[in-house]
Amino acid sequence: MSSLGAGLRDVAWGREELVTFEKSFYKEDPAITSIPMDAVERFRENAGIQLIVPRGEDTIRPIQEFKQAGFPPYLLAELEGAGFKAPTPIQAQGWPVALMGRDMIGIAQTGSGKSLAFIAPAILHINAQPTLRRGDGPIALFLAPTRELAVQLAAECSKFGRSSKIRNTCVYGGASRGPQAQQLSSGVEIVIATPGRLIDFLESGKTNLKRVTYLVLDEADRMLDMGFEPQIRKIVSQIRPDRQTLLWSATWPKEVQALARDFMMDKRGPVRITIGTDELTTNHNITQIVDCCEHYDRNPRLMDLVTKKGREDKVIVFCETKRGVDDLEHQLRRSGVQAAGIHGDKSQQDRDRVLKDFRDGYCTVLIATDVASRGLDIKGCKLVINYDMPKTAEDYVHRIGRTGRAGQLG
Repeated sequence: MSSLGAGLRDVAWGREELVTFEKSFYKEDPAITSIPMDAVERFRENAGIQLIVPRGEDTIRPIQEFKQAGFPPYLLAELEGAGFKAPTPIQAQGWPVALMGRDMIGIAQTGSGKSLAFIAPAILHINAQPTLRRGDGPIALFLAPTRELAVQLAAECSKFGRSSKIRNTCVYGGASRGPQAQQLSSGVEIVIATPGRLIDFLESGKTNLKRVTYLVLDEADRMLDMGFEPQIRKIVSQIRPDRQTLLWSATWPKEVQALARDFMMDKRGPVRITIGTDELTTNHNITQIVDCCEHYDRNPRLMDLVTKKGREDKVIVFCETKRGVDDLEHQLRRSGVQAAGIHGDKSQQDRDRVLKDFRDGYCTVLIATDVASRGLDIKGCKLVINYDMPKTAEDYVHRIGRTGRAGQLG
């Protein structure tokens, strides 16, 4: 891993002929401007929004309805078609900041709607830029820590970018390089990537990042936990310094703060938005039950839980080891339960198939290691079971965050 990216050289940006780009698109809706500041503060307090702007700047008011963001009709239609009723807190405060073209730090827990908080502004940003020329790399780059999160972000980009005909591709290890390389070479506006595979393509010349003007680092704390900091720094060195950068994290440790200081290039300084707290906390929509039992009682208790669930309800069961996942999957299937397992030793094709079956309801019980503890957004997941307790509190919080998403109870 230490040699990964050794072939990349720092770019002399002063010698590059860079495409001029726009990044400020926001005009405050008169309905928002007319709201008294005490009412704005009450809205923030009720929504759990904390906003920190650089010293000397005016506050940036949150929106309360989709139409107040200034999105064009085609994007509003996509949002309404997805069944959303109102912006989540991170969207309400984050959209105005991102649409202003500001560098932004978003501290928000899983299930808060943060993906759309950066995808929707990215669509406007891309549509305002000159079209890609032959040999150009992407305009927007989303870096993610895991294959599962990257694939999920790509699905969201496809859903909300289709009316604009914005192309995206997802590049990650564990899958064939050929199709990914072909899509990169054909030209795409958005690349969603895990760090290692992207560096591979950069070193081999399959793409470049000289057109990237909108950079997203998603789950930055997780990427640092996984040891990706050197790779992230090598990737960012290939991106023009006048870009817009949005960094997202569930927590705000010193390591993430250092990353933000180094990557935020706006001379005004970044805007920081925290939803709830910057400490890792559990989602209040999730009821937690601790069932103390002997080791030999775990399987009967598990069977009781999965057989009494609703017919359409989905359940994720977390195990500590890959062998534990395989053993439990076989036990449940022998008992007539529609169960399937995923872990790091399974091929990406198998993992994608299992997740699709789980999303589509063909399989209603997913057995997994912590590869499924972050990034997965599965509608209808009503119950998470820690068959084996995780090693850290952080892993526990992210595991149970697979339920109770987007205001639902779990």
